[in-house]
Amino acid sequence: MTTPATTNARLAHNLFPAQAATAQDKQRLPASNVPTPLTQVCGPDVLGPAPQKHSASSPAVLAQGSILSAVRPDPSPAALAQALQAADVIVVGAGFAGAVVARELAERGGRRVTLLEQRHHIGGNAYDEYDASGVLVHRYGPHIFHTNSRRVFDYLSRYTGWYTYHHQVLADIHGIYTPVPFNFNSIELHFAADEAQRIIARLLEVFGPDTKIPIIELRKSADPLLERLADFVYRNVFLYYTQKQWGLRPEEIDPAVTARVPVFSGRDNRYFTDHYQGMPAAGYTPLFENLLAHPNISVFTGIDARSILGFLTADDGANTGADNKNATALPAVRVPHTLKATRSGGAAAGVSQVGDGDTDMLTSRNSGGPTGRAQGTLADTAPASDQPFTRILASNRPFTGTLIYTGPLDVLAAQRFGLLPYRSLDFVYKTVEQKRVLPCGTVNYTVSEDYTRITEFTWLTGQNLNHTTLMEEYPLAFTDQPGQIPYYAISSSKNEAAYRRYLALFNSLPGFFALGRLAEYRYYNMDQIVERALTLADRLCAKEKGK
Repeated sequence: MTTPATTNARLAHNLFPAQAATAQDKQRLPASNVPTPLTQVCGPDVLGPAPQKHSASSPAVLAQGSILSAVRPDPSPAALAQALQAADVIVVGAGFAGAVVARELAERGGRRVTLLEQRHHIGGNAYDEYDASGVLVHRYGPHIFHTNSRRVFDYLSRYTGWYTYHHQVLADIHGIYTPVPFNFNSIELHFAADEAQRIIARLLEVFGPDTKIPIIELRKSADPLLERLADFVYRNVFLYYTQKQWGLRPEEIDPAVTARVPVFSGRDNRYFTDHYQGMPAAGYTPLFENLLAHPNISVFTGIDARSILGFLTADDGANTGADNKNATALPAVRVPHTLKATRSGGAAAGVSQVGDGDTDMLTSRNSGGPTGRAQGTLADTAPASDQPFTRILASNRPFTGTLIYTGPLDVLAAQRFGLLPYRSLDFVYKTVEQKRVLPCGTVNYTVSEDYTRITEFTWLTGQNLNHTTLMEEYPLAFTDQPGQIPYYAISSSKNEAAYRRYLALFNSLPGFFALGRLAEYRYYNMDQIVERALTLADRLCAKEKGK
């Protein structure tokens, strides 16, 4: 076992060989493991400069000179009503899912699109802005762009230049900064030299080079060397971190989640190995401003879709007015995101469970009203109707166009079957008067601390300042309190069944499409969301042409 005293000497040699390798290191690294500079991937003309200062209220301008359209943060009732009446398409949510499909349907499909966003900014969880110290920070956790899809990369490159960035993550394991995913360099940091080489040789023999091996699969091995490696990684990288992140015991974790915690049979310390990697040159917010800059798109922020949309079932007949008692009531409840200067709420370790230990159990709406729901179980609720919706109302008028919804389906159905389980996050920002604090963009705390990780944003943006901003990340249970945001669906057969029950309510609606992480109750990376939005746009545009 390597001690902290011997770690620093190894760190300089082993930590980032892909970025600053010596001649000896380069001979040791397979060619496929050396990151390709983004300039070689897409050409220097696509790359942009370091981020330029921007805000949602002061649009940036692309190098090509295209001016951004204005977003309407405080629409008048008349302007909103006019946009809804003129709309061929209503899109709910201005994150990647909503913004991409809105642009495509407006530009390629020639549709008039009205986009509604509950928050007071566009960009969804990818929204970024400059903090008081001038550091460009991500307000909803770090967002690192990476993809193997040429289509996705080329598409987004229409709206942004790129700053070359290959994300690297270290785990603080008992004071030793260790590359994750756990790889050959990590093994050499934590095992004696001879044993480390035997483990490496066995990994290559069994799995081959440059392979990601899920920790759960590695734990099934009967080989003593691989068993010892699997046990170390499980205890020191996976176990506590996963409990903090999901609030679940390891045996309750879905295999799809554990597959994202692999051991890598190689020396590439990058967290992602995708062909295209980088950060929007001016930040994510200008990317979205450019994406939504189209004359056929009307964007309204600060609008809760629940105050606009309603749904009727077959039993509701021809009644479509506001006095229809059978329509699903969607009261206007504005829940703005509140940035916290200090951490508030949640368990001390961020490990809290829903439903008194049954983490799969849906919570239900009790008497909390719009200020939040007390936790409960499905047994607390009266029997709810599964009769599907057949008609859409927009501002109490029938809407026969296309509705693309990117938020939680349980919210759209007024939680009639209870609250779908999610994990939420709490963030604490700190500005430090020194150039850099961490040795890379993100450090995970896998055996200590209440928070899961710290991100240092100047690594991500490439800003060269004499101070830096860091963010601690605390996971906690989502209970739909004001200011709380659902980030991660908790995957299980029970939760999937509950989601499917909600989805069935909307399946009979012509022109209704659920798109994105929340609406599909799935974990997607940013590039996957862009791909799905483009695919949906392909389908809708082809359908229009086929009329």
